[in-house]
Amino acid sequence: MSRVLGIDLGSRRIGIAIADGDGSGARPLVTIRRGRDPEADAAAIERLAVEQGADELVVGLPLEAWGAEGPQAELTRAWATQIAARLGLPVGLRDERLSSHLAERRLGPMKRGRSGGPPTPAQREVYRSRVDREAAAIILQDELDARAAADTGRPPAREASSVPPSTAMENSR
Repeated sequence: MSRVLGIDLGSRRIGIAIADGDGSGARPLVTIRRGRDPEADAAAIERLAVEQGADELVVGLPLEAWGAEGPQAELTRAWATQIAARLGLPVGLRDERLSSHLAERRLGPMKRGRSGGPPTPAQREVYRSRVDREAAAIILQDELDARAAADTGRPPAREASSVPPSTAMENSR
C-alpha cells in the first residue's frame, strides 16, 4: 500500500502529515524546525520519507489570494523539484490557500499563559508547530479528496484550488 507525505513548507517550520494511499485520511505527523542549512532540512524530510515508507510527497503551493503564483510559490516549486530529485519520488503540488487558517480553527485558540496573561514564547512556538502539521494534513487531505472525486466523478468536499491535483514533477529514477 502506498503512503503519502503532505508538506506545509514554511520559512521557519515544515509541517508534515501522512496518509495511506487508500484515502483513509491524512493525519498530522511532525513539525521540523528549519535551520540555516537547506541540506539539513532536505535530509530530515528524506529520513521521514524512508521511516514512514512514503512513495510520494504532496507539497502545499502558496498561491496568492486570487490564485496567481507569486515569489513564494516559485521558491516552493524550486524546493519541490530539488526534493523530488533527492528522494527519487514523485512530488505533487496542491494549493494551500487557507490551510493554516483552517488548521487554527480546528485547533481552537492558543492557550493563555499560566497567570492568565498572554501566551509565553514557548507556548506560541508549540502552537505554531501544531498549526503547521495540521495544515499539512489539510493540504494532503484536500489532495486525497480531489483524487477520490476524480475517481468517482463527484466534486471534492472542499474545492482546494485552481492547481490541478497531483501536478507531479516527475524526475528521472
